[in-house]
Amino acid sequence: MPEAFRPGLPGALDAAWRAALYCFLPRVIFLSWLPLVLAGVTLAVLGWWGWDSANAALREALDSWSLSHTMLSWLDAMGWSGLRSMLVPLLLVLMVVPLVVVMCLLLVAGLMTPAVVRLVRARRLPQLQSRHAAPWWQSVLWSGGATVLALAALVLTLPLWFVPFFAVLGPPLIWGWLTYRVLAFDTLADVASPDERKALMRLHRTPLLLMGVACGYLGAAPAALWALGALTLVLAPLMLVASVWLYTLVFVFSCLWFAHYLLAALDALRAATPPVSAAEHTPATSTLTLPTSP
Repeated sequence: MPEAFRPGLPGALDAAWRAALYCFLPRVIFLSWLPLVLAGVTLAVLGWWGWDSANAALREALDSWSLSHTMLSWLDAMGWSGLRSMLVPLLLVLMVVPLVVVMCLLLVAGLMTPAVVRLVRARRLPQLQSRHAAPWWQSVLWSGGATVLALAALVLTLPLWFVPFFAVLGPPLIWGWLTYRVLAFDTLADVASPDERKALMRLHRTPLLLMGVACGYLGAAPAALWALGALTLVLAPLMLVASVWLYTLVFVFSCLWFAHYLLAALDALRAATPPVSAAEHTPATSTLTLPTSP
């Protein structure tokens, strides 16, 4: 008999430690390498053919932009003239990494989420039956729409990234919202009916958003690799692959976290609202009583 589901923060914490334990399963470790291989090959091709030309194009664009001259003069005034040679690769990395994060998230959501959901159902909730399977194009439209909104928010807030407080708060919030929208939908896509999915995303919006934000902050951790010094810029393609690997691990944990929470919530929702029996759908029939003869 499965334990009672605890909504809100207790349920989120319970799902978190279960997700952490599942990350050590051999099947999960194997699945986590699939997005890494695809993203790594893509980044290797882009880095081999386009890294130098991208640096040259960005440097030319900055030279023709008056604001960049103001920024460089400010760096010289602050005694940071040594950062001039690092500015262009650093800006290029800041533009590439968000695209890598989005690609990795979509790969995990599309390739790993169904397998993770089946794994959690089989090991923890074998009694949970599938009542609906969303078509693939619906998941693509949902994920694509959320991704466009998240990228638009990133582009619009990019100038604010130089503000220390916003740089710590803004991007993880955007990634958290995107993680919450994509993983919540894909987790329930092949199990819950549309009405159940809408009800769960409405009833558990706050804990799911907090989980997404927590995953967003975890996803910001691989950026620490770029603080190791100028050597990271020389080895930028390799560092990008390492960052993708760390991002993938974070997203695997996120996928497991959402699966444990939402599947348990779905099971509790169905237990609280049992299906209507066939007898209740049967219309009442009137019984004709014939008078007995005296």
